Amino acid sequence: MRAIHRPKKRQERRYRRHLRVRLRVAGDAERPRLVVYRSLKHIYAQLVNDQLGRALLGVTDTSEGIAAGEGKTAKAKAVGQLLAAKAKAAGITKVVFDRAGYQYHGRVKAVAEGAREGGLEF
Repeated sequence: MRAIHRPKKRQERRYRRHLRVRLRVAGDAERPRLVVYRSLKHIYAQLVNDQLGRALLGVTDTSEGIAAGEGKTAKAKAVGQLLAAKAKAAGITKVVFDRAGYQYHGRVKAVAEGAREGGLEF
């Protein structure tokens, strides 16, 4: 699909990148999609089954079990570890990582590393 006008806002550009990523990345019951959303203050991660169209479980940096006041990147890594622990409890060991149009850098990378340390396979 060719756009008539070039998207000008950062949010639109990220959304377009996310759509391109989503053409190749899909989650199912065996390998759900681990999608990351990064706001200026917080970070969110959830496992999604795209065949059913619903989220299986989700974690945010304000969830219980995440230590407060240690920096955003450290919280992102803790989010990944907590998500991996919840996924293993639910019987999920393999996932597909969806960076949601963000660069694989900083907090997004920290979530992925935390999930890998927690035992999830990408």
